[in-house]
Parts: sequence; structure tokens; C-alpha cells
Amino acid sequence: MGSTAALSGPDLGQGVLDAELLEGTPLLGHAHGEAIVLVRDGASVHALGATCSHYGGPLAEGLVAGGTIRCPWHHACFDLSTGIAHGPAISPVACYDVALEGGTLRVGARRERVRPGGLSPASVVIIGGGAAGVACAEALRGEGHKGMITMLTAEGSDPVDRPNLSKDYLAGNAPEEWVFLRTREALAGIEVDVVDDPAAAFDPKERTVTTKGGRELSYDALLLATGAEAIRLPLPGADLPHVHTLRTLADSRAIAAAISADLPVVIIGASFIGLEAAASLRARGAQVTVVGPEPVPLARVLGTEVGAFVRRVHEAKGVVFELGRKPASITADAVILDDGRALPAKVVVMGVGVKPRLELATAAGLTIERGVVVDAQLRACAGVWAAGDIARYPWSGQMVRIEHWQVAVRHGQAAARAMLGGKWRADVPFFWSQHHDVTLGYVGHAEAFDTPEIHGDLEARDAHVVYREGGRIRAVMTIGRDRLALEIEAAMERADDATLERAVH
Repeated sequence: MGSTAALSGPDLGQGVLDAELLEGTPLLGHAHGEAIVLVRDGASVHALGATCSHYGGPLAEGLVAGGTIRCPWHHACFDLSTGIAHGPAISPVACYDVALEGGTLRVGARRERVRPGGLSPASVVIIGGGAAGVACAEALRGEGHKGMITMLTAEGSDPVDRPNLSKDYLAGNAPEEWVFLRTREALAGIEVDVVDDPAAAFDPKERTVTTKGGRELSYDALLLATGAEAIRLPLPGADLPHVHTLRTLADSRAIAAAISADLPVVIIGASFIGLEAAASLRARGAQVTVVGPEPVPLARVLGTEVGAFVRRVHEAKGVVFELGRKPASITADAVILDDGRALPAKVVVMGVGVKPRLELATAAGLTIERGVVVDAQLRACAGVWAAGDIARYPWSGQMVRIEHWQVAVRHGQAAARAMLGGKWRADVPFFWSQHHDVTLGYVGHAEAFDTPEIHGDLEARDAHVVYREGGRIRAVMTIGRDRLALEIEAAMERADDATLERAVH
């Protein structure tokens, strides 16, 4: 999805001087009617499609590091030699032949991808139709897997690009076709059987899955990617028809359909999902009030100063906050707060977090510790991998469970490689969050942190914030500094603390 890069720059089919291509600096051009970036990486020169396959970001403005080119928008990553994608992108970008002739580099024909094949389970079952499941299926086929792939889903729709549900689609800025991560027709095109019959149980010893409809499937490899479900607070009135959670396409459709200009809406929860929903519904003209128990929104994740800044961004767009308050009950036209006040509400959205779906894993006897415990290759037990929101995996010297879209996609891709005998090194987590005209990018993971270090000017939308734990940089949040975020990610990936310290100062 997203825009296609316009044809600009030199005609790379005609060629450019070899001496003009600088190490690690992408050169945007075109050849054969297609936008292409030319990249020198050490002794090699690569030509790739110029448009990120995730949201159409400009790869010419990205970072070349570690044999990859990385998109500045959402940190999708592409192998320079093969074009293979790493989350949040799923589709590869095209690669082209490059020839050096008399000091001139010329881009030739598009290359066909070589799929290595090799070790391959005869049958793969994927439990879950979200980001990790789709990414796993696509990666398996991309790596040459020829066996059966069955995806058991309880999504209630074709697999969706979940971040869109609280952002552009909910705001009315994106057509519904943008929402689909992959249609079932597209998955059928790569011989993935999508079955609307959720798993009821699986047996790791017998290597079988039983569905709620009574089917029994055998597998050689199983991906458990059941994801998470939205929490609905047990309040009087929480089950009224105008009270929504926001997790599925049906949820987002229902909320969007209920909104009209000046309609009073209450968002319960000053979380990322709650605030993104607030921004999207304000874009539709609703009168939005956010209720939350904390004194500053997002302070637990981003710190007090950044949380206060995010609140100001929302207030400038007309969002009203009722913080330090909890809902006591919900009526047909109001949310009653714990101090007795009634907030008018024709639509209520609960954005109070999610909980991982662990029932199948628990019943199957997998190790559970605030998630499904997996090893460095995401393996939960012999023949079973777990990915995405449910996986508790080793990263940076600690066990973590991270509910990021990019993490889920890369987990699915990594599980596919592991099933085929490959290895994976845990990627640096990244997420982005949209608040009206401000996008926050967050690299790394800090469950606890010292006083955040703010560099730059938050109000000018040009800043980065460093989160340390015991002096060590655990995460960095950026606003308007996309290139820096890529450099920080690459340094974290290499565990290059010296470069990381230089980058943040």
C-alpha cells in the first residue's frame, strides 16, 4: 500500500559514473520505467526497487547498514542482495542486475529470486491469522517451502493491517482495501489454505491440532500466533451496544459507522490505542473526551514530560482529558465517573489494553511465564514455535514480551526461517504511534527507566528522548528525526554502545 516513487534522478539504464556512487549513500534513479535505488555496500553494488513495500516509503532516504537498506518511515528492512523483507514489510522489493562497463554502472534486467529450498517440513499449521501468521506463511513460500500450509483463523475477516484500524482507516483517510494485510485470495495464490475454523487444542506429542469444528490436522511444524484480545472493563453498562473495543476490522467499522460530526464520544483509557482513536475520531469531527486514572498520559512508557507534550498535542486539536479519574458505570448516553459526574457519550471506546491469548498454550503444557516462553529461535517445544504478542523471548539480556506490530511480523518471518533450519538473532523492537500531526517513533525496549533525557525541542516537533536503565541506553523515542532513529536501531542491533552514545548526543 502507499504511493509509488515518482521517476526522478538519472536514467540508471543509461548508467552513472562508478566514481559518483558513494559508499552507503543510496542514489535514486530509474530504469526501464521503474524507480530504483543504487547502493554501494563495500565491494558490491546493488540495485533495488525504490519504494518500501510496507507503506510506500522512500528507500533513497533510508539507511544502509549491515547488508540492508532500511525505510525511514516504519523501519522496514530489505536485504541488499535478495530484496527479502523484514517487518513490518512482508513483500520483498525487486532486485536488478548491475554491470560495470568502462567506469560506468548500468542497471539491467530485473532478477528472478532464487528460492533455496532445502530442509522443509512437509506440513505446517499456523494458529492465528494476524501479522505473525501471515508473515510466517509468506516467508515460508519465499524461502522455497513446498509443503502444505494451513492457517486457522478467528479474525472474522481476511488478515488485516492492524495499526490501520486505529489510525488512517478509523480517521476516514484510507479506503478499506488498505486495511487488508493479505486477502485470502492472495494467500490462496501462494497455496496457503485459510480456514475459518479456530483451533480448539493441539497436542505437541502427537503433533495434531483439533479445531472447534471438529477437524483434526497433523503437522510437522506448528506456529502458535494467537495474538491478544482487547480488555473490556467489567463495568455496569459495559455490554451496551454503543460500547466498543478496538482490535478487529469489525470493531473499527462499527466505531466509524457510529460517528458523526459533534457526536459526544468518551475514550476510556489514555493508552496508545486510546489516544490514536481519539485523534482519528476528532478527524471525523466527534467531540472526544479521554478518561484515564493516571495524572499524565503515557508517562509509564514515555515519561512525564513527553506524556504532557502528547496531551498538549491532543488538546490543541480539541480533545478533552479527564485524568486521575475512573469510570464507574456506563449508561445509554453517558459515562459516569468515580466522582459522580456524568460525561455525555453516544459512543464509548475502551482502550485499556490487551491480554495475550494463552489458553491453547497452557492446555498443551507449554511453559507460561507472562507469555509463552520460547528460546532464541522462538521455539516453545519440539516442532512448536510461538510468535507475536504471546511470545516471551530473550532480547538484550532479558526475557521480554512485546506487543508491537513490527515485532510480530519479524517473529513470523524468523519462525519460518527456523522451521527451515535457519537461525535468527532477535531484532531491535520498534513501534510508531500517530497523534494528529505528530508521529512518535520508539526504538528499543525499556520496561523501567531513569529520568528521560530530552534532546531538541518537543514543541517544535524536532527531538529525541533517551531512556536509560542504570546508565545503559534501553530505548530512544524520536519526533521528526527518522534518520537518527534508523542509526540508533542499527547501533543497537550491533550492540555498538560507543556509536549509540555518539548518536544520541
